Amino acid sequence: MADLLLTNIHKSYDKTEVIANLNLTIKSGEFMVFVGPSGCGKSTLLRMIAGLEDISSGTLTINDEIVNDVVPAERGVAMVFQSYALYPHMTVFDNMAFGLRQSKTPKPEIERRVNGAASILQITDYLKRLPKHLSGGQRQRVAIGRAIVRDPKVFLFDEPLSNLDAALRVQTRIEIAKLHNDLDATMIYVTHDQVEAMTLADRIVVLNAGHIEQVGSPLELYNSPANKFVAGFIGSPKMNFIPTTHKALTSAPDNVTEIGIRPEHLIHTTKAKAKLNGRLRHIEQLGEYALAYIDLGNDVEITAKLEGESGLQHGADMYLTFDAKKVHHFDSNGVTLSTTMASA
Repeated sequence: MADLLLTNIHKSYDKTEVIANLNLTIKSGEFMVFVGPSGCGKSTLLRMIAGLEDISSGTLTINDEIVNDVVPAERGVAMVFQSYALYPHMTVFDNMAFGLRQSKTPKPEIERRVNGAASILQITDYLKRLPKHLSGGQRQRVAIGRAIVRDPKVFLFDEPLSNLDAALRVQTRIEIAKLHNDLDATMIYVTHDQVEAMTLADRIVVLNAGHIEQVGSPLELYNSPANKFVAGFIGSPKMNFIPTTHKALTSAPDNVTEIGIRPEHLIHTTKAKAKLNGRLRHIEQLGEYALAYIDLGNDVEITAKLEGESGLQHGADMYLTFDAKKVHHFDSNGVTLSTTMASA
């Protein structure tokens, strides 16, 4: 395991700045997830930690050693890529053993490490197979096993589930979480999928245009987002934003320009109890719950997550209420305020 310290990290390609003055501490044994939209710099940051990208300025420290100029093979990190990158002509065993053989690890030690990793990942029965005879999920486990056998200080995952179908993504996500618990290893994981981030992370780093917007536990980011960007990115479906000038919001403090309400915090109610009302544009029936897309007027549309099956029809009048304590408030710069609305 290892502590990582990123201090004043900058990354530029010619005159294009990708990462700007980034500071971050990752604790030994922590599962840290980098999340953000495409182009935010999360994969570039991971590749700088791996040594696959140069750091323009700043320092990267692993276990109190500055590693800016240390080659990737000597940093004590192992990376699992989005593509499996397995050698098609080699068996599973040979794919996992390849790096150890290149470093002239003794044969008994290679067998011990490969068999141990295969047991952890439940792929012992596949060690003699070629990659073409494996499913996508099995191939990804082999790729993870190839990282495990190196016994690294830090595991790096670059969107490892992107090539899997929905069911396999859930299954492999659970396996990665179990792997972290079993190995008690430091892991850094990049994804654009905030559901993966919420379910895997000890802490999440939300990145936007090369800057850190907020760092915190999944529930900290969900319950107390620092700004509108984080509030809208964390949570599925995303948070609703309503300008305080909207006709439904009769009064608000002067410094509050928008309120945010999560779809799951909206409650279908009667006209007499409604705090918001609009017209149903579309509804998605998902069995356990339904997603209702509602036009509030004045170019404001919101999503409500309603429990159970719904008999609502397109065009129906919608009356909604909510707990004022679960409303988020933002100023004109999108920064979260701690004020409470006078009427919610």
